[in-house]
Amino acid sequence: MKSEHNKSTQMKKTVFVHAVSLFIAGTMITSCQPSGNKVEDARENVVEANQELKQAINDSVQQFKKESEAKISDYDRNIAELKVKIALEKKENKAQYEKDLAELEQKNKEMKRKLADFKAEGKDDWSSFRYEFKRDMDELGQSLKDFTMKNNH
Repeated sequence: MKSEHNKSTQMKKTVFVHAVSLFIAGTMITSCQPSGNKVEDARENVVEANQELKQAINDSVQQFKKESEAKISDYDRNIAELKVKIALEKKENKAQYEKDLAELEQKNKEMKRKLADFKAEGKDDWSSFRYEFKRDMDELGQSLKDFTMKNNH
């Protein structure tokens, strides 16, 4: 979990450093040119910085999706294993376990759908989605752990 946060923080720092560097470079270059060229160069720098920011966001989205898809697959495997264990349970507990597990399985499917449907429209959308999705995935993971502990006792 901390490594994902560190990667996210590192990505934000990298994007910020690139944006500041481009701004400084643009400022230095344009200060040495006639004012007509300065405006055009500044526009080009802004366009280039926006393209780099979009690419950085896209890279971050793709990496996050890849990691999240792996977690979802792990949860799918855990759920399948739990289904096998439940099949061997005593009849009195079996129905409740099956119901609880079906709810967790549905949540996992919803997370998979949310991830597949997400389209990053900008930095704020992406940051908000990533925060909420990660929180929901952590909750689902904890619920699976709790279910496993309850099922083992």
